[in-house]
Amino acid sequence: MNRTERKLRALAAGHHLADPLAGFVDLAGIREAVEDLTKAFAPLGRVQHTVAVKACGLAPLLRYLGDLGVDAEVASPGETAVAEAAGIRGPRLVLDSPAKTTAELAHALAEGTAVNADNFQELARLDGLVGPAPRSVLGLRINPQVGAGRIGDTSTATTTSKFGVPLRDNRNLVKEAFARRPWLTRLHVHVGSQGCPPELMAEGVAAAHALAEEINAEAGFRQVTSLDLGGGLPVNFVSDEPGFTHADYVATLLARVPALADGRYGFVTEFGRSLLAKSGFLVSAVEYTKVAGGRPIAVTHAGAQVAARTVLQPEHWPLRLTALHPDGTPKTGPGVPQDIAGPLCFAGDLLARERSLPLLEPGDLVVAHDTGAYYFGAHYAYNTLPRPAVHGFTVSERGEVRFTPIRRAQTLAELVADAGGEFVGALPGA
Repeated sequence: MNRTERKLRALAAGHHLADPLAGFVDLAGIREAVEDLTKAFAPLGRVQHTVAVKACGLAPLLRYLGDLGVDAEVASPGETAVAEAAGIRGPRLVLDSPAKTTAELAHALAEGTAVNADNFQELARLDGLVGPAPRSVLGLRINPQVGAGRIGDTSTATTTSKFGVPLRDNRNLVKEAFARRPWLTRLHVHVGSQGCPPELMAEGVAAAHALAEEINAEAGFRQVTSLDLGGGLPVNFVSDEPGFTHADYVATLLARVPALADGRYGFVTEFGRSLLAKSGFLVSAVEYTKVAGGRPIAVTHAGAQVAARTVLQPEHWPLRLTALHPDGTPKTGPGVPQDIAGPLCFAGDLLARERSLPLLEPGDLVVAHDTGAYYFGAHYAYNTLPRPAVHGFTVSERGEVRFTPIRRAQTLAELVADAGGEFVGALPGA
């Protein structure tokens, strides 16, 4: 049973589970993505695969991935806490962030968590924290300055990117930093995500590999023993097809740097979207419909609070949408251009503009596909809307669907607490 068939069965079986808005995760799809990733990178030898927690930092999902052999890349104290709660900690974590505090670094070193320093000041801070025999693998993130992809906001290897040490500007200083620190044994590079072609990503990896070779040659021994390749493989949002695969990416890497397969370096990956996006989808009820200026509008519960990038940058982050009857079966009929509106109080809160779908009616359902990465975890709290429930599902060979809770819907009491409810009355009267 393929991914599309599993999704259709889950939609038919699970429409009754949904609040006005809910997320669903195809667990078999994630397992298949992990298998494809592992197989694809086998030619590189020793590889630690991590999932970028920012993509979907839900503890049960991280535990599920951890049981499949995928570790975690974290970029904040919150992400670290969630990963550790999921049982992924110590050497199974990689800490990346441009703004790590001393407390974060100390915690990582005590746990044996790998750390990629972002800049020279962070290296100086580590000098005062690292003991004679650190348990952590310690690296430095470089910015190879190879240019931007199609989406500027997700391109991290531009000339002026905020991430990493700009390599063209500081090559000799980077080599001196390694020469003074024998505990520095890893180079980290990440060119960007979605919109960055794999060829551009491969240029960044080539720059890191060439630098590692220089550092090791000048040191007279293999000081740099591993390369963190980052993540960022783009996802095809046009159809259910995967698009550029992990195997395609590895082929691109080896065509650019054949020496990656010579066994002299270990590797780390930090994929998020390419592991998770295709296995998730959002389902929202249509609450009301109207016509304005001759254009039909369907008001749903899915807007910028769950799809901020799609709403604010629709040219870069369009989502495929499907119209269903209230019982979860597909709607048929001629396509009618209509706006799919969200619930937030600003005019631009539209999941899609003039999207051709069978005419939607109150009670119908709208499915937003490929939302397994970023859409469940990056909640936008405008209008104090609750985070929706997320359900995992599996489908047996006989077509029986089983649902497992991943996250319950946020309650109104929790929203009040987040809004400072415990301090009501604490402010002095006027």
